[in-house]
Amino acid sequence: MSAGCSRVDNMADGTFVAVVNDTNPDNGGRSYNLTVSGNNQSQFLGKKIGDVVDGIFVGEGDKTLAGYKLEITGGSDKTGTPMRSDLDGGTRQSVLVTASTGFKGHNLVHKAKGGEKKRFRYKPDGMRKRRNFRGNTITQDTRQINLKVIEAANKSLADILGADEESSE
Repeated sequence: MSAGCSRVDNMADGTFVAVVNDTNPDNGGRSYNLTVSGNNQSQFLGKKIGDVVDGIFVGEGDKTLAGYKLEITGGSDKTGTPMRSDLDGGTRQSVLVTASTGFKGHNLVHKAKGGEKKRFRYKPDGMRKRRNFRGNTITQDTRQINLKVIEAANKSLADILGADEESSE
């Protein structure tokens, strides 16, 4: 029970999880999870998808990404609702969408075939559904921010963060 309470406390203090995608093809497109809290969190509030931020605000202690330039590519809120770049503001909105960000555009159909239950994806033409999305602006309700490296520093992400990631796996 205490593990669940600590997660709720962590969400209540307003920290972000920054998922940094390493765009260097030599590293295989690896992603790293870092926390953003305190004064660094206020640097992200009001930013929109597509904005460029300095890497020094991502991470804590000696694990900051000083010298990196990062582009905000998306995120999600405390309930897991994804952000969309084409919706203004930071509020939740219900939108009728076709297959795109946040909606795959297919139904799963289960059929029994030869005594075995199979699962098929059925994609009807023109399928639309009403889905909830968050606007493109980062607010206090945002819990995850997706970032992409657009300008790297002298030290690679694997060198800065790799030792910590290897020990946790």
